[in-house]
Amino acid sequence: MTTATVSRELNALDRCDRCGAQAYVRVVLEASGGELLFCGHHARAVEATLKPLSSEWHDETSRLLEKDPVLVDD
Repeated sequence: MTTATVSRELNALDRCDRCGAQAYVRVVLEASGGELLFCGHHARAVEATLKPLSSEWHDETSRLLEKDPVLVDD
């Protein structure tokens, strides 16, 4: 049986499975199809171990460098 995964943007409700911080990386394990969510810090800590075992490594850590738009009153 094949399991299809639907990629979606992670949001503030997605939390790191290790520490509860906002998740920026989603990992789908190849063998089980299970999904793990990690903050940037914990994703880097487990990347070498989990990346070879994953069918998907969805990384949105670049969003951490984005600046919020500044609202200017006219």
